Amino acid sequence: MTAPDLPPSLWAATAPPPPESRPLAGPARADVAVIGGGFTGLSAALHLAEGGADTLLLEAGPIGYGASGRNNGQVIPNLSRLDPDDIAARVTPELGGRDKGEQLVGLIRDSASLVFDLIRRHGIEAEAVQNGWMQPAHRPSRMALVRKRAEQWGRRGAPVRLLDKAEVAALSGSEFWDGGWENRTGGRINPLGFARGLAAAAIGAGARLHTGSPATAITREGPSWRITTPSGEVVASRIILASHAYTPPGLWPGFERSMVPVRSYQMATAPLSDNLRRSILPQGHALSDTQGDLHFFRFDAAGRLVTGGGLILPMGWDNRIRRRIAVRVERVFPQLGPVRFSHAWWGYIAATDDKAPHLYELAPGVLGWSGCNGRGVALATALGREMARASLGMPLREIAAPVESLRRIALHGFAPLGVAWNQALFRWKDGRD
Repeated sequence: MTAPDLPPSLWAATAPPPPESRPLAGPARADVAVIGGGFTGLSAALHLAEGGADTLLLEAGPIGYGASGRNNGQVIPNLSRLDPDDIAARVTPELGGRDKGEQLVGLIRDSASLVFDLIRRHGIEAEAVQNGWMQPAHRPSRMALVRKRAEQWGRRGAPVRLLDKAEVAALSGSEFWDGGWENRTGGRINPLGFARGLAAAAIGAGARLHTGSPATAITREGPSWRITTPSGEVVASRIILASHAYTPPGLWPGFERSMVPVRSYQMATAPLSDNLRRSILPQGHALSDTQGDLHFFRFDAAGRLVTGGGLILPMGWDNRIRRRIAVRVERVFPQLGPVRFSHAWWGYIAATDDKAPHLYELAPGVLGWSGCNGRGVALATALGREMARASLGMPLREIAAPVESLRRIALHGFAPLGVAWNQALFRWKDGRD
């Protein structure tokens, strides 16, 4: 079997090379088998190996093949649609109630710091810049939402502050927005570089990583689990299922129906001139605003403006998304003039119908999660660590996230229609108070 190639993204063109790996060949045993070589699986493998577990990771493609190697690379310590009070309140008493909800809020609050701490500790080459993440309000009426978010996160110890219109203009280089807020622990990375660096760190800690090794079946074998691949198999006491939006149908009954894969499109300009570079996001922030049809921007190390967006229908995506986002960038940053993109690519993110992440005990010793909802860089890294802690023996009730039984999305077969409808609805709502 030939492993799939990475898409022709900016990150594939600029990230340092991955550590050497090869497909699993023949039988193997491990304490913990991790399925998926993205942020969740790699963070889990690193923390498992550091904790002394014999760890084996299986990845169908190259390291970072899925959303982890394709996203915008913004490191954001919050959820896209749920604020802290909502996160805490939605955890039911049988899952630990508000106290467990507040633990999850704390995990999310500190998730960006975890990413940058791992990068510093392991010397990962990922173009990491932790100069903060900002969320501007795209209409004056959205300042109420901004104030609520800043207040709720600030009350829980996050280093946040409100920004007025002039401050946002100075930090963004645009008069497009009407104020906003920032969190100084956020930032930006080359996400594929981070994934590859996590892989190298996990290998250095003793984990075994096998690329080109898709899991095709999981079966119970006494007290253990057997995972079959095209050229080998591994028997392990515990499993972390970290394939997320790239989970093949039927690998675990119903797991792929706990989330909806949503296309997210990314693109990058050629490097800008020094004068233009200094006029946009001059302090190096990552930015994503309050629109449902999200406007988001950041730079890479070479001065390329990296952005993206969504489409209601995927047909002819390359030309359509380039035209659509070029108009957007020229409207937000008119100093750029006509905009051309040197790279455009896409990947799936995993959305849930309630916009919340869900951590599952799929069976005794088998953990998985779904629902990054566009916040996967920091959240997946943090949840990978928590799943590792549980697989090392920490009771599930003690990790910093509620653990539940598998939750399937109703009418999952109609999900593509729902995604298209939501995208159209977001655009309609963004123009109204």
